[in-house]
Amino acid sequence: MQTVRRLIEEGFSKGNLKAVDEVVSPTCIEHQRFDPPLPAGAEGVKTLITNLRRMMPDLNLTVEDTIAAGDKVWLRNKARGTNLGEVMGHPATGKRVVIDIIDVCRIEGGRIEGGRREGGRIVEHWGIADNLALLEQLGIV
Repeated sequence: MQTVRRLIEEGFSKGNLKAVDEVVSPTCIEHQRFDPPLPAGAEGVKTLITNLRRMMPDLNLTVEDTIAAGDKVWLRNKARGTNLGEVMGHPATGKRVVIDIIDVCRIEGGRIEGGRREGGRIVEHWGIADNLALLEQLGIV
């Protein structure tokens, strides 16, 4: 769980791209759909963080809930930020948004502690962000 929490807190919330290299495998498989598609592995995560922080420079993700079983970690996150950059082809609105995000990460490596894998790197990710809520809060739909 610490691996994924570090990605959320250091990578997404602080924009620390070095943390991404430490917790995401260069061969990580991304199952979440993006248009245009992201590069593979850690480079894709860094591209995503850069794009999100361009859209919302004050982006902050908070881990609300986590569940870990075997090599997978499920998270419910809250994303908060002020829209100061283009969103899906629409100009910045200056509005604050709060949306929910669900993530599932598969971890390889590290050690098993208390039935959970600690340490290691993210090798697979599935995610769903509430993009409809984002667009509604921005007044786009």
